[in-house]
Amino acid sequence: MAGLNVSIAFFFLVVGVCQVLRQLSKRLLSPGAYDCLARELAGSLQLCTSCLELRMLVEIGPWGGGFGPDVVLTLLFLLFTVHGTSFDGASANPTVSLQEFLLLESNLATTATKLLAQGVGMGTGWAVTKLYWSWELTHFHLIQNLIASECSSSIHTSLHHAAFVEGTCSFLFHLVLLKLCQSRPMYRVPALATTVTFLTYTAGPFTGAFFNPALAMVTTFHCSGNSFWDYVQVYWLGPLGGMLAALLLYQGNIPRLFQRNLLYSQKSKYKIPKARVTAHVEGDEPQRKKKGEKSNSKPRA
Repeated sequence: MAGLNVSIAFFFLVVGVCQVLRQLSKRLLSPGAYDCLARELAGSLQLCTSCLELRMLVEIGPWGGGFGPDVVLTLLFLLFTVHGTSFDGASANPTVSLQEFLLLESNLATTATKLLAQGVGMGTGWAVTKLYWSWELTHFHLIQNLIASECSSSIHTSLHHAAFVEGTCSFLFHLVLLKLCQSRPMYRVPALATTVTFLTYTAGPFTGAFFNPALAMVTTFHCSGNSFWDYVQVYWLGPLGGMLAALLLYQGNIPRLFQRNLLYSQKSKYKIPKARVTAHVEGDEPQRKKKGEKSNSKPRA
């Protein structure tokens, strides 16, 4: 369990360092630069390092540490709860940034900056984690360094099925995200963490359940077993298609592309009274007033 404790300490250290980066960026940068650049970079760095270390525990932990998937899934839930609390609104996911663009919540320049920051953050997280593993603080890291050059693909099924799995995970994740986007963080954060944990448990054996193109790129694209185009189909096109399907199902349209609602008819909540009924009621009002005046009039002395 000593190796697991070192990994948990690493998680806390990463979250603390990224939190310091966020606070410094808030003071030094303008709000716009912080929102689309520094915040996404810190969030992507935090997500990448945490997921790489957790992935190492998934692969080596059962036979090298003697703990089962329940420990890893618990850590995954806790990590995504911490991420949701500390990210300060960052998504660290290209499909979420593209969703915001399609919903007219951000312009093209802001979206492009976010995607660039996410790529840089993920790449930096990969480099930092590799350096941390090279210190070989635990036997987990020693084994990881020995097998790092021979990593295999996370795709353990046919390409079409793998793309469908990643697309389905992305579809469900984005559907929950759209549904809870206006909810309070105390409800939204654990709900999203539960969703990610469930999808990872269900789809992990088939594709690794990334449903995040940037995270998948730094984690598994360099591994042998599939070509670059295979990875693009599964980990880029699959999640993108799932996001578009979720957006269309939830909204009925894609505001950036077309305004017409294809799925839901927009009916007024209030019934408008007919003109003749309104006129009739308005015509009766003076008569009612006259009757009321007669009934309320006192007899003269």
